[in-house]
This record gives sequence, structure tokens and C-alpha cells, in this order.
Amino acid sequence: MRVVFMGTPDFSVPALRAIAARHQVVAVYSQPPRAAGRGQKPRPSPVHRAADELGLPVLTPERLKSLEDQAAFAAHGADVAVVVAYGLILPQPVLDAPRLGCLNIHASLLPRWRGAAPIHRAILSGDAETGVAIMRMEAGLDTGPVLAEARTPIGAGDTTADLHDRLAAMGAGLIADVLDRLPLPAVPQAPEGVTYAAKIDKAEARIDWTRPAVEVDRQIRALSPFPGAWCMAGGERLKLLRSRLATGEGAPGQVLEGFTIACGTGAVEITQAQREGKRPLPASEILLGLELPARLD
Repeated sequence: MRVVFMGTPDFSVPALRAIAARHQVVAVYSQPPRAAGRGQKPRPSPVHRAADELGLPVLTPERLKSLEDQAAFAAHGADVAVVVAYGLILPQPVLDAPRLGCLNIHASLLPRWRGAAPIHRAILSGDAETGVAIMRMEAGLDTGPVLAEARTPIGAGDTTADLHDRLAAMGAGLIADVLDRLPLPAVPQAPEGVTYAAKIDKAEARIDWTRPAVEVDRQIRALSPFPGAWCMAGGERLKLLRSRLATGEGAPGQVLEGFTIACGTGAVEITQAQREGKRPLPASEILLGLELPARLD
């Protein structure tokens, strides 16, 4: 089939590669290059770079609201458009242009966790499982009917980074299968169980050790690697990236043994952390060069 692919971050790349291996990708849309790095030079998105490697034409409009942009999109004559974390709202003329509509890979089991940060929110909320859904897009926010889904358990040690990679691979396999079988029936989302995954605010990242250990552990894993849950160790800001529940009791923030920290109830053991200006390291290596205070703030 003739496919228009629309995506921007690393999460989208496996799907692009899977589709390009089996169908004709007539155009790739991605966010424009953004200033990045020490020199603040414009850097193409991960999808843009992958499309270049595959020899696919790339378009990077700032928006798709003009009649010219919408006419150019329709001129691709696509059978279907696949949208994966593109970053722009698609106006109705764009949604209507492909013969079989626009399909979205969403990183949750809809209708749970519609919105911007479904992976983070699933871990923060202690969900037992998550997955990916292939949804036919409509004007509402992630409200369209679902063509297929795949599920995966959320492990006790899973971080957002872990789930990100697993769900990206699952989504790539699922969309390739869906495209091979189109047209497929689409099931409307149930009106019950709708939740919204609000974008993560950096204000959510500071650890409150008075909370129960189970919540602190989820916070650390959900915000890893970005923005990274953090606390103060003496005068140094310390980013905590991996953890697990541990035995022990003490005053909230008290360092019990090694890198085990007391919480409001229970304790967590930090297994990976990052000092300011340094790279992430296992906790055992962090402790070789950092003497923890009696209490973390």
C-alpha cells in the first residue's frame, strides 16, 4: 500500500522501519529540526534521520493548517497514514485524505491513558499491565475506534525507558500486521474506564520521602530517564533512576544501609543513580565516590 508516515521521536522509528520493509512509504512527516547540543545547531528528529537512511522523502512543516499544506498531503494519494508520536494536531482535511484513514499507534490500552504521557502514568499508578493500541484517528483526543491491541505486564523493576523500548517494538509488529490485513473492523472505545495521561510536570520529580515506599518506587521508575526523580544528598542534587522495594523502617529520608532509604512506610533500595554532571551508574559505584548523609531531603 501507499503509506504516509508521521512521527518524530525514537519511539516512532521501529514502526517506520517495519512499514518501509513491507509497503511503499510515499512520504515521511516529522517535526522540523530543533536546536540541540552544546552548539545549539539544528538537529533532525530521530524519524527524520531514519527516513534519510532508508532513502525516503521527508517533509517538516511547522503546522498543517494551511490549504497548501493540506493539498500537498492529499496529493500523496495515500491508502493510509500511520501516525506515531508526531507532535502536531491533524486537521480534519488531513484525517480524511487517505483512502483508509489515519491510524495511530498509542502506547496504552485505550480508553485508559489517553493523552501525552501514557507510559509514565501507567507506572505511577501501579498498573499491572499496559500495551499498544492501533486506533483510527478522529478529531477527539485519542477517542477513535481500535483495530488491534497487544498487551504486556509491567514488571516490578520496569522503568519508563524499559517500557518505551518494549512498546515501540510491539507497536511496530502490530502495525505491520494491521496494514497487511486492512480493511479491518474497528471497535469503539468503551465509555467506562477513560483516564487521561497528562504531560509530566518537572514539579512532580522531587521525591517526598514521607510517602509510602511503594509510591516512591513507582515515582523513581516512572520518571526514569526523564525528567528523573531527584532528591538532595547534603548539598548535591541526586537523580534516582532505578529502585526496588526493600525491608526496613526509619524516619522518612533516613539512610538505613547502603543505598536503602526509609519512606513514610517501608523503604526503597536505589539501584541506579546519577550525580550532577555525571553519567548514570549502578548504586554500588555511586557509593564509591559519594558519602551519603544520614538523611536525604
